[in-house]
Amino acid sequence: MKHKIFIDGQEGTTGLEINERLSGRDDIEILRIDSKELSVLWDKNERSRYINQADIVFLCLPDEAARESVTLVTNEKTRVIDASTAHRVADGWVYGIPELSEGHRENIKKAKRLANPGCFSTGFNMLVYPLVKEKIIPPEYPAVCHAVTGYSGGGVNLINIFESDENKGKFNSPCFYALGLTHKHLPEMQKHSGLSNPPLFTPIIGRYYRGMTVAVPLPGIKFPAGEINELYKNHYKGQHFVKVLPMDIQNEFELGFMDAESCNNTNNIEILVFGHENRVLVAARLDNLGKGASGAAIQNMNIMLGTDEKYGLV
Repeated sequence: MKHKIFIDGQEGTTGLEINERLSGRDDIEILRIDSKELSVLWDKNERSRYINQADIVFLCLPDEAARESVTLVTNEKTRVIDASTAHRVADGWVYGIPELSEGHRENIKKAKRLANPGCFSTGFNMLVYPLVKEKIIPPEYPAVCHAVTGYSGGGVNLINIFESDENKGKFNSPCFYALGLTHKHLPEMQKHSGLSNPPLFTPIIGRYYRGMTVAVPLPGIKFPAGEINELYKNHYKGQHFVKVLPMDIQNEFELGFMDAESCNNTNNIEILVFGHENRVLVAARLDNLGKGASGAAIQNMNIMLGTDEKYGLV
């Protein structure tokens, strides 16, 4: 019997990507709303009807709309994967990075309500969680995070800004943003990494569509870069989508530069370690629309349904 899937927010960036990644699967029936009939989504009764027919509902919506959709679930069967920020630190919701630990994966299997992680948070938490767990850094460590992303990470509104005719010639250089230092991913970056305080986070947006790097400098730690690299290899051993790259990887970078697009159109995340004694930089590369959004959502769906978590993903 096919699993019924409904994507609430099917016309957004993440919704479109989920649709594309699920296309061709013979174990899935997508409950589609014709684009001419999208007005039904503003009718709560109609939305509730679609939601309660589904085994899995993906919420690809702004936060307030996602919270409203959850209230429309009226049965025990329907399970929810929320791609918004609304529930990532909420009680009763499971956080969806299965690679962090076997406990995380087991919780995902049983989850009725799952919060898909943010793209920046995925890179940051997969870098920092093992360091806190293994006492490489203490929970009170004053973490700093620098990250670069393509403009698709801001959704349809930001895509329109970068691709509009009126903005041609603008934003040619990478731009710092969220300069109030209150980025919406900070609560989950703190909670799910094991830190006592949020990191100092400085995201940068570039004039390219997709792909990101997340970097965390580790000044003053007592462990050399080689040991940190081995720690990541051990922690993520056997995880299909996590690639811990060798220490000499910088020798393979074209012209010595690490680009942000090497994982594009995949669900992979690459972990990299640079440095030497007492001066270490750890970094992650991922597709902000893949492992940072729709790919992670489908991976979590596969786990929840008891399907091979790699199914439909590359």
